Amino acid sequence: MINFAKPGVEQFFQTLTVSNFTVSSDEKQVVFSTNLNGHFNLWAMDLPNQFPYPLTFNNQSAAFLSYAKTGEFIIAGFDQDGDENAQIYAVSPQGGTFYPLRTHEGERHFFSHLSEDGKRLYYATTFGNTTYFNNYVYNIETGEEKLLLKGEEAPTFIETVSPNEESFVAIKQYGNTNSVAYVHIGEEKFLLTPETTEQHTVTGIAYTSDSEIFFLTDYNADLTYLAKFNLSTKEISIELQLDKEDFTNLTYSKKDNSLYLVGSYGVEDRLYEYKLENGELVALNTPTSVIDKLVVASSGSLYVLGRNATTPGNLFISKDKGTTWEELTHYRVPGVSDEELVEPEVLTYPSFDGMEIEALFFRAKEENSNGHVVLWPHGGPQALERKTFRSMFQSLIYSGYSIFAPNFRGSTNYGLKFSKLVEGDWGHGPRLDNIQGLEWLIEKGYADREKIMLLGGSYGGYMALLLHGRHAEYFKAVVDIFGPSDLFSFIASVPEFWKPYMEQWVGDPVKDKERLTKDSPITYLDGMTKPMLVIQGANDPRVVQKESDQIVAALKEKGREVEYIVLEDEGHGFSKKQNEILVYGKIIEFFNQHIAEVKPVV
Repeated sequence: MINFAKPGVEQFFQTLTVSNFTVSSDEKQVVFSTNLNGHFNLWAMDLPNQFPYPLTFNNQSAAFLSYAKTGEFIIAGFDQDGDENAQIYAVSPQGGTFYPLRTHEGERHFFSHLSEDGKRLYYATTFGNTTYFNNYVYNIETGEEKLLLKGEEAPTFIETVSPNEESFVAIKQYGNTNSVAYVHIGEEKFLLTPETTEQHTVTGIAYTSDSEIFFLTDYNADLTYLAKFNLSTKEISIELQLDKEDFTNLTYSKKDNSLYLVGSYGVEDRLYEYKLENGELVALNTPTSVIDKLVVASSGSLYVLGRNATTPGNLFISKDKGTTWEELTHYRVPGVSDEELVEPEVLTYPSFDGMEIEALFFRAKEENSNGHVVLWPHGGPQALERKTFRSMFQSLIYSGYSIFAPNFRGSTNYGLKFSKLVEGDWGHGPRLDNIQGLEWLIEKGYADREKIMLLGGSYGGYMALLLHGRHAEYFKAVVDIFGPSDLFSFIASVPEFWKPYMEQWVGDPVKDKERLTKDSPITYLDGMTKPMLVIQGANDPRVVQKESDQIVAALKEKGREVEYIVLEDEGHGFSKKQNEILVYGKIIEFFNQHIAEVKPVV
């Protein structure tokens, strides 16, 4: 008999994933962005065969993907090592070199729409309008370009275009919780939602004909619902509104005369078919807990990119409206069975002011557990932790650490009001939600007060720094991954098109000086007494390297124990497998090193 050794934690670092995909109109080819060779590139499968082959070799992930209906080419957006300045290219279905369509060095491009005949590309760009964007239609055949819309007041981008291309809908984005949409017909424009001073959002816009637009909005409501705008009468109507359901995605199927809706309230997604003929809503089976992207083919087949807590991003197809699903890719943790991975428990606890907070708790298996719990405040902050796979999570759990991930106030998928609670309050309510969650865990026996670690990235990195500075007594060791350390320098350094949001989102450096000082981690250097590991991408445009440089330098000046890793070829995340292996391995090594009692700083 052959007895294989128990898999090591390194197996988790080798896990691959799919990050984006598109499908040819004849459904003979699916093209997807995956790190099959250790870097993200475009790969393809010729259906029904499922053997992948490479299309690109530029080692960059795709910010967007869209297959021309004619089948001649694929539209793709690539940046350079995480700088997020996506350029627009055409890629041949056979792969190889790709053709630059709209490129400007140092500028960012956003894909909007490709005409049915594949001749006209609609897109937005920071070129010529760094803060608010310019929107163009570019004729791929002739090279002619026309400015359709110049952004003003707020970042503005074309979301979708009518079938006859005589009208389009543009979104004016004032913030994560404040956006309005206009339909443009010639020189006229009309709001999709009635004029109001109340902030709300408009997303998921789709033309079902040249005269009807369906969209998702939380206008006059806390949760997002389905609405319709009639271009002939200029009237809005509410089509579908459900309790405890926040719709997040809308896709139109011409064949079925249906809308496919992704909805959720909290940590899992649900999938529905809404039949336009009679208004019937049908709940469909889903292949995963979370749906990252849904494509409805002209045949009516459904393609999904989704993740579970124990499986990374994979592609699925259903030819019977969700009754059955076939897995097209089969990424798993190499050498580790699904049974060895951990599904999270969903917990709820009352915070300091009685507000109910939902959280995920990944409990390490008894045979692996070292008794320690890692607090993970998620990024965003207007995002949430869901039942999705993170190799970092599962590798930590396999190494013996349980993980506590609270969806503190400001998290999305719990309604507009809850999401807005972080605006202008980055460092008080959310911070205390995390602390109260720890106290609840300790009280209920989930955690030992002397055995808690802290790990966060982006806003979660900011929260890790702040919690360390103000509540160091809870933690034995702290990891910050590209977290803002000073809210004043953070506000000054964000991308130009973020700056219109900053006053509402974070605060005004002059008017809110006292609060921003109080909420900046760098104010609490004296409290940062525990060992720290700081990780930063050199090309990060959101949280620039200075944010990590300054906190590390200040702590070292005080003689504190701090390790610092700067990844020269990464931005706001880890797109290269060797970097992921380096970072995740270092985090586990760092925590293991500090499981023993930490001596207080004197």
